[in-house]
Amino acid sequence: MICSEKNVDALEVYLSRYGIGSSPSQRKLLLRHLDLVREKNQEVNLTRIVDERDMIIRHVVDSLLFLPSLDDLDLAEDATFVDIGTGAGFPGMPIGIMRPYRGVLIDSVRKKSNAVDEFICNLDLGLQLSTRAIRAEDLAREQASRFNLVLARAVADLGILMEYASPLLVREGYLVVSKARMTDEELERGNQTAQMVGMKLVSRETYELPDDAGYREILSYQKTKHSDVKLPRATGHAKSKPLVR
Repeated sequence: MICSEKNVDALEVYLSRYGIGSSPSQRKLLLRHLDLVREKNQEVNLTRIVDERDMIIRHVVDSLLFLPSLDDLDLAEDATFVDIGTGAGFPGMPIGIMRPYRGVLIDSVRKKSNAVDEFICNLDLGLQLSTRAIRAEDLAREQASRFNLVLARAVADLGILMEYASPLLVREGYLVVSKARMTDEELERGNQTAQMVGMKLVSRETYELPDDAGYREILSYQKTKHSDVKLPRATGHAKSKPLVR
């Protein structure tokens, strides 16, 4: 069982390294989520990471590395967000546990979305978080310019994420992305795409995960103007026909 007193204390130590404060009740919810993921993973392929310590670091701590950047954005307590490609609920559920933001966690795979819906219900987070089995482009057609924040963790090329996020965001809203080591080429494509879709880079932070578990960059982009390109384009075009190659 991952949600043990030992791991509750260990998680506090991990998070304190990054200046992330947490209460015991928050840490217990974060770890209960991991127990639910590991149990459900026997039925639905949610994650390849099943080792207890690795799940804590590579799922929970990794997800919460968003928080320092989010806190710097000075979002309202009732800010709304979309978690693109949530998988087993990361980073959307940890962010929802730690902050009062209201989020929609989306994944194109219905089995994953249904599993996350079960987790939300089990942890009594249903008043704050919800799920959709939908692609980002299709959600943008339904709810254009409705969200203050878009989150994405290891989902797609930076330029593709720009195109997904722009039509979902309100003016002055933010896309915050977690990436492993990026190439200069990916960053350049991302920044060129950002200019086309009305966004600009406002911060770039780097972190080392505990126990040599990897390196992360957290990049924040703000939507500052209307896109020069009509968005969303047809579903799938962001990947198959990127704006910047």
